[in-house]
Order: sequence, then C-alpha cells, then structure tokens
Amino acid sequence: MNLSSLKNLTLLYVEDEKMIRQNAVEYLSRICDHVLEAQDGEEAFQIYKEEKPHIIISDIKMPKMSGLKLAEAIRKEDKETPIIIATAHTETEYLLKAVELQLVKYVVKPITSTKLQEALALSLDYLNVKSRNIVTINATTSYDLLNKTLIVNAKVIKLSKNEQKLLHLLSQHRQRAVSYEEIEAKIWQESSMSMDALRSLVRALRKKLEGNFVENISGIGYRLITT
Repeated sequence: MNLSSLKNLTLLYVEDEKMIRQNAVEYLSRICDHVLEAQDGEEAFQIYKEEKPHIIISDIKMPKMSGLKLAEAIRKEDKETPIIIATAHTETEYLLKAVELQLVKYVVKPITSTKLQEALALSLDYLNVKSRNIVTINATTSYDLLNKTLIVNAKVIKLSKNEQKLLHLLSQHRQRAVSYEEIEAKIWQESSMSMDALRSLVRALRKKLEGNFVENISGIGYRLITT
C-alpha cells in the first residue's frame, strides 16, 4: 500500500482519550510530515477553519461536539475534504449517517495501523480523483468539472445556464481553442447563434471569472487560459 503521497498533506486527528490520540499521532507522523491533533469536536472545527487539513480522522463520541456533529459542521461549507470516523458503533443508523455525510470510511474500533492505512489509502484515491476534475484557472479561481461549480476566492459563483455550459465546454477542451461551431452546437443547439450574443456571453463569463481568462482566437473560436 503506497502512502507516500501523504508526506505533503496535512492530517487532523481528533480523539478525546489522550493516550489513544498520542499513539495515533505518533504513528501518523511516521507517514505524514504535517499531523494536527484535537481533543474534541469544537477544537477540531476551529483547527479545520484555520488550517484546512487535507484529511480528517475523528472519533465519533467526544465531549462538546461529537465526530458526526463535527462532520455535519464541516459539510455545511465543504463537501470535498475526506473525513474518516472511528467508532465502536455498528448500528444501521450510524452507517446511514455516514453515507449522508459522505464519509470516506467508517472505521470500527479498535483502531489498528492496518485499518488506518486502508482508510488513508481510500482518502488518497478520493483526493486523486478530485484533483483530476479540478481545473485551476489561476491561484484564486478554479472550476470543478464533476460538480460543474466555479470557485473564486473560496466562494461558489452562481452562473447562468449558458455561462455554465460555455465554461464547462472550454474547461473540457482547455488544451485547445473551441470552435464557434462547437459552441453553437453545444449552447444554442436548435437555434442559430449570433456573434453579438456569443460576445455578450463571453463578457458575462469573464466578469464572473474576475479576469480575461477566455481568449478569442480570431477566426476560430475561444479557449480557456489556465495556469
């Protein structure tokens, strides 16, 4: 099991029992250079907001805020960060909650190095798939192909139906210019496209992107400029 990619990631381990937490952090520090720890859900949520760890591993039953409440709080603003929950419970209601919160893994105690490795490997797979679907336009602007979402300065930007279609098309074919004919077929479909309408759409999209990232290739079409 290759976990070498963890070296460059930040992990947050949350556990209220000091000895268990210390042992886990000691083990995780052997495979990851950046391991954060918290003793309850409230402390963990504060660390999450400040540090934005790549992977979170949390006990389910803790004082102040449980692991599931922590996951709920994170999921209100972040659907992507892999969250692993450790618990002694195997009841159906907990399993259904894990599905609802889009948890990467629901690990039954006692926690072993093998169980941790399996959960971390799943998290890495998830992050790798996610990264392939993210188009980085610049340092503050990105487009999620899978969820069809534009992010600018860490905020989701609402797009009109045609703005979203155009950005998605340009993102899918960002290695080249997308021809006027392709744009017309994808966005205008049955109706005909005027160049004025296309230019108006491009202007609106550039404004949402907060920069001139849609370049006109004279006589051909448009292409998305990415870093």
